[in-house]
Amino acid sequence: MIHLIPLCIAFTNPVQPPSDSLPKYPAAAVISMINDLAKELEQGHPGYYRYHSGSSTHQYLDSLKSTITTDSLTEPDIYRKLKPFIARIGCLHTALSLPDAYVSHLNQQPNLLPLQVMFENNQAIVTANYSGQPEPAPGTVLTAINGKSTLSILDKILPAIPSDGYNLTLKYKALYHQFPLWYRSMISPDTTFILTTADNKTITLKGTRFIDIAHGGFLQEPTYTRTLDFRINGNIAILTIHSFAASDIKKSGQHFSRFIDSAFLQLRQQGIRQLIIDLRGNTGGTDGNAVYFTRHFFENPFRYWERITVTPAIARQIKGIARLFYRKPVLVNGEYQWQRSKITREFNYYATQQPATNTYTGKTFVLIDGFCMSSCADATAVLSAHRKAVFIGEETGGGYQGNNSGMMPAVKLRPTRMMLTVPLQRYVTAVDSTVNKGHGTMPDYVVPLTAKAAIEKKDQPMELALRLAGAQ
Repeated sequence: MIHLIPLCIAFTNPVQPPSDSLPKYPAAAVISMINDLAKELEQGHPGYYRYHSGSSTHQYLDSLKSTITTDSLTEPDIYRKLKPFIARIGCLHTALSLPDAYVSHLNQQPNLLPLQVMFENNQAIVTANYSGQPEPAPGTVLTAINGKSTLSILDKILPAIPSDGYNLTLKYKALYHQFPLWYRSMISPDTTFILTTADNKTITLKGTRFIDIAHGGFLQEPTYTRTLDFRINGNIAILTIHSFAASDIKKSGQHFSRFIDSAFLQLRQQGIRQLIIDLRGNTGGTDGNAVYFTRHFFENPFRYWERITVTPAIARQIKGIARLFYRKPVLVNGEYQWQRSKITREFNYYATQQPATNTYTGKTFVLIDGFCMSSCADATAVLSAHRKAVFIGEETGGGYQGNNSGMMPAVKLRPTRMMLTVPLQRYVTAVDSTVNKGHGTMPDYVVPLTAKAAIEKKDQPMELALRLAGAQ
């Protein structure tokens, strides 16, 4: 089972061509669509009320519908209203998007701000300039873009970015790597940008096409020659896992279990007692790989997931041919829980897990950030709960207590052409349910990425890990 956020949606936020070429919808049709959407989410989404009560959700929807007063809403207008509602669910696997044709159309136009911007302490700081002009230079603080204060822009965009629970590190990380796309989709696809700086300068930049500024890690997903990397420097080993996804690992010509087995065998044979594991930017992937990795830090049997549940409506749909692959969920303590199956291994990981052959008992330091999601967040939560490592960096973007994912069908929000991806399974990690509620795994040493470090290309979390490992 793939436990992977559809990151391509986040990196290519769909936006609109000129409004006069778009279909328009009356207010009554939009309100009816929202009512239907809420009903379907309530029946099928297992985490719909995971972080917000039913009463507060209904109040939010009533407030949202009260803003729909015009009879000429385009799909982008509706998208901007619905996106914060979808993100409010607190599920990074629930995604709303406009048709791909809109993305393609807009990407061919010069409507992206050619700057990489980091929001730090409510300041918008330029970290890279791709305009071809000398200004604004990296380090410049922007106070307004096209007459809108950067704080008002932040207030508009941040609630629209999905993350698990109440997490903010993922939101700010996504904003840093994708700000021009988020501005275009939630504010406006402008072709000219008039910037106001903190020292009262006015700078005008022309918009840029997607293809002219996008590269791995900025507007696009990063690519790696090697998804898995392991090296030993003296008495310190560094293991980097960019992804747990079997597809990513296969693309780099690697095999996960064989690679991990080899790495931990070397640790034992060479007597390495200091291990740094870099999981930053690991957005998740194949559950089996994440569990296999985790087993290497336990000397005794342990629990990984506590349970996996679905809503009553979804449980009723497991019948007919589906019963050949899945045993029908059983009602346990008021929840419909998946049962282990003889055919599929998808639900094997809430059984007791056995330790790996070469268990590592040395000192472990794990680097984490807001882009540690899904199965990566599951693994870090289990390791943290059992105090198997020292964590350095930022709170993970994925939930400490689990997430909603698994089967994730995409449906069309009629009468529009917008698409909604809805996870149908709720995963509960085998950790203390009162710890980090609504948040991710917390670092023992908080070392956030700063604009200064980004500009100077300093890796402060790794530097600290090396210092701590060297001091052991």
